[in-house]
Amino acid sequence: MSIITISRGSYSKGKEIAEKLAHNLGYECLSRDILLETSVQFNIPEIKLVRAIHDAPNIFERFAHGKEKYIIFIRESFLKHIQKDNIVYHGLSGQFFIKGIPNILKVRIIANIEDRVKEEMNREKITEQEARHLLVKDDEERRKWSMQIYGIDTKDSSLYDTVLHINNLKVNDAAEILTDIARRPCFQTTPESQRIIKDYYLAAKAQKALFGRVRLVEVKCKNAVIYVNLETALSLEEEITGKIRNILKDIDGIKEVRVNVIPVYV
Repeated sequence: MSIITISRGSYSKGKEIAEKLAHNLGYECLSRDILLETSVQFNIPEIKLVRAIHDAPNIFERFAHGKEKYIIFIRESFLKHIQKDNIVYHGLSGQFFIKGIPNILKVRIIANIEDRVKEEMNREKITEQEARHLLVKDDEERRKWSMQIYGIDTKDSSLYDTVLHINNLKVNDAAEILTDIARRPCFQTTPESQRIIKDYYLAAKAQKALFGRVRLVEVKCKNAVIYVNLETALSLEEEITGKIRNILKDIDGIKEVRVNVIPVYV
């Protein structure tokens, strides 16, 4: 029982490796599913959501609180899925949402630019120069996206437990290596890691429910207790606290809500 997240660039064989790894382990393989689910909740057509990921966060400028809202919605969808365990997730965002959760195997797949250019040329029927330009642009946009949305550089190897270079290694080789790693005791799901994932999910659900309704600073969860930090005038503390507890009272799994007010002086 384990959870694996795979970060990969375009034409790096990351999708194929994720699918082969999931097959080897008998796990569910997820990526596009998260986008589809989030596009419905966020009320943005899937193609626009895909473009938002590809073209950095410019799309969010057209939506009130766009960046924040997107993060909240896709995080909730992601955490909802990984609660089921036995998951291989490939694509953007995964490694950001699991920060602080133990026992999850975090992988980065990279490939030679020349091999990626050939793949792009074959699939898109374009010249070598056009393919190289598109790939360089795509890599930079993905990096800008993660930096601007999450403040994290996807090229930072410290984010991952292992980085595999697809060159001498092929898809089957990489999948076999990751299958062996994923079965090691240190990457097995434990009651503690499951509890933390549930707490992350409850915090995400609470933040989604509260978004746009109160001036939040932070929402956390520990042992099913929600901790809400927010800014407001002290004179409104009792009213706002009651409002928050009323909003969250029907979310299954939350045992208690504790509100901490950061005073705002006008």
